[in-house]
Amino acid sequence: MDKEHVKGAADKASGTIKDAAGKLTGNEKLQAEGKFDKAKGEVRETVGDVKDAAKKADKPS
Repeated sequence: MDKEHVKGAADKASGTIKDAAGKLTGNEKLQAEGKFDKAKGEVRETVGDVKDAAKKADKPS
């Protein structure tokens, strides 16, 4: 697991908390921030997956 995977997981967790808190309190701005953070986390994890695939492709079998 590289830095992108860790950052992605942290963003997704933070986003989930913000989204839930926004729903609970009726704060649409906080809910939107949560959804944005979750999406950002997914992108970071995808970047990490691409980096992992590139590293594996560069290694000779």
